[in-house]
Amino acid sequence: MKIMGFYKSTMLDYPDHIASAIFTRQCNYRCPYCHNGDLVLENSDQWDIDETQVIAHLEKRKDILEGLVISGGEPTLSKGLVPFIEKVKALGMKVKLDTNGTNPEMLQSLIEKNQVDYIAMDVKNSLDKYPETAGVSSIDKANILKSIDLIVHSGIDHEFRTTIIKEFHEKHDIINMAGMIKGAKAYYLQQYEPSEKMLAKGPFHFYTVEEMATFKSAIEQYHYVSKVEIRGRF
Repeated sequence: MKIMGFYKSTMLDYPDHIASAIFTRQCNYRCPYCHNGDLVLENSDQWDIDETQVIAHLEKRKDILEGLVISGGEPTLSKGLVPFIEKVKALGMKVKLDTNGTNPEMLQSLIEKNQVDYIAMDVKNSLDKYPETAGVSSIDKANILKSIDLIVHSGIDHEFRTTIIKEFHEKHDIINMAGMIKGAKAYYLQQYEPSEKMLAKGPFHFYTVEEMATFKSAIEQYHYVSKVEIRGRF
């Protein structure tokens, strides 16, 4: 596995758990507002982190840590993902996977083998706006919908999330996305924040918390998901 980032301890990335987090290289999207551009383009001068270093840390701190977050980039593109997860699970750790949902076959395999305990999937936009939001000309929309269906009916903890940006999202897009994930346990509307590592320099603009709250209320009226929350600057 090509691991570029490693947080030894985090209480933010795995809800209600103390965990470590890794960030894999490589992604099949080019979201212009992506704040992990160095991971996506694989052009960082940083050395890859040896996965044995991660496993050793988890084993050393397994009395404190509860799990590992595997993020990216897009982790399901990583060679060696499955054997790496097997090593993590052998330590008694929970695994949270962050994904863009473009690889439903891998998701299905991980779910069926009980190798993931929590899945967080990014939903980029309503389907007609997916290419421009993901920064690629062609999107297999069937794969996106298949991944959503797999996660919603997986029986494991999960969340869907969207980074909301004025240049890409309007109220009707947000309601459409909520409809796409009907039956989900949780949907998080994430406030956009600029980053020096963005793939494009924008300018992009965030909605205020008050504006985000109106989107939250609009979704709740349809009862699409069990829980709708806002993540952002407060």
